[in-house]
Amino acid sequence: MSWLARLRDLGIDLPTVTAPLAAYVPAVRTGNLVYTSGQLPMAGGKLAGSGKVGAAVSPEDGHALARVCALNALAAADALVGLDTVTKVVKVVGFVASAPNFNGQPAVINGASELLGEVFGDAGAHARSAVGVSELPLDAPVEVELILEVG
Repeated sequence: MSWLARLRDLGIDLPTVTAPLAAYVPAVRTGNLVYTSGQLPMAGGKLAGSGKVGAAVSPEDGHALARVCALNALAAADALVGLDTVTKVVKVVGFVASAPNFNGQPAVINGASELLGEVFGDAGAHARSAVGVSELPLDAPVEVELILEVG
């Protein structure tokens, strides 16, 4: 089964690739790897949430927004190489704009990791970093980037 078919079976539509906010491209390929730029939780051309996780944004909402970020990253990869060329999710890097004393970054970034597991199954098992930061672009609560192996 193709990954795009798997998304359809899950009832998930890939979003339109978000236009870059600055001087970069959404994804690049080098050899058999695709690196996505950090993706914000954009939906319908707008930020789906804003503020710090642990204050204005609940950890549960942050988890859902990390899922949106991962979908945006998959859309960037699909636009570049076609999602069905992906053979492995290699790494996820997640950034969480965190309120003081919030230390639940791993649970928030699980929103991205769990989606990748749903879509790719065993090929979605990946290495990961979940980092708390003081600010993200546009006051986004989360940002996710992917490294994907392609065939």
